[in-house]
Amino acid sequence: MPVHAIDEAQPGTAGRGALERRPYGATGLTVTRLGFGAMQVGSPELPEAAAERLLNGVLDLGIRLIDTARSYGLAEQRIGRYLAHRRDEFVLSTKLGYGVDGVPDWTYESARRGVDAARGRLASDVLDIVHLHSCDLATLQQGGVLDALAEAAAAGKVRVVAYSGDNEPLAAAVAGGRVGGVQASVNLCDQGALALLAAARTRGLGVLAKRPLAGLPWQAGAPPADPAHGEYWRRFQLLRPALGAADATSLALRFAAFARGVDACLVGGTELAHVAANLAALAAGPLAAEESAALEAAWRRHGTLWRGVI
Repeated sequence: MPVHAIDEAQPGTAGRGALERRPYGATGLTVTRLGFGAMQVGSPELPEAAAERLLNGVLDLGIRLIDTARSYGLAEQRIGRYLAHRRDEFVLSTKLGYGVDGVPDWTYESARRGVDAARGRLASDVLDIVHLHSCDLATLQQGGVLDALAEAAAAGKVRVVAYSGDNEPLAAAVAGGRVGGVQASVNLCDQGALALLAAARTRGLGVLAKRPLAGLPWQAGAPPADPAHGEYWRRFQLLRPALGAADATSLALRFAAFARGVDACLVGGTELAHVAANLAALAAGPLAAEESAALEAAWRRHGTLWRGVI
């Protein structure tokens, strides 16, 4: 199976590709193919009124998946503050395992208390998806954090226990049988997880693709200072010829959203016009066969040894 293969089980069609509800694995949840990543919503530089307009505007556009994290500044509080009255309209995903006062990170107690703290910030009795946020392999193997999330799920506080990350921990989470979903980097510059994610889909796991635009390396004239975006920029210079004359943003978004195994991709931002543009791009459906073939060939030439960017 080529790593760029299109998700043939859920083909995109013009006008429906991004907003049709589709299964999140075998969990019973359904999501739109485009989800909203709330990292930038958490910035204290974003005024409260703007955050309120943005979050409600995302739902008004038809997106039914919002993803946040303990480390996203004010994002969880703002989602709880401005969307509690619309809680039944969307799937709510967050990430945790750290940042609990007085408790060491990546312990049973940090995950146990973290669930309740997130429920309070998000003003939601039940969290649809809770990811362990890129913890290392040893933490997963030790198991305390997974025990805590399993107990939270048994108590009805969490619907789906999940893992967010890449490389060996991601593989262990998929193989371990203790999570119902995963979130991993999927973009033009970070494709190494695609075969694993396709296998996760066959096991019934829900799959979310993060960083689908790879930090927009086609818009930067020099490597960005951020280590992850800098690495993506360097990779993109090698892959650029495979894009031809296509609009890079649209191509990248369609590549990630329609990749085999991916249920939804997450894109953030602070402008509703950009969210609407992303929806319009996905309405075109999957990439053409020749576009996918060119990207596959470029990845075989340059990227087969590249590791997932954390």
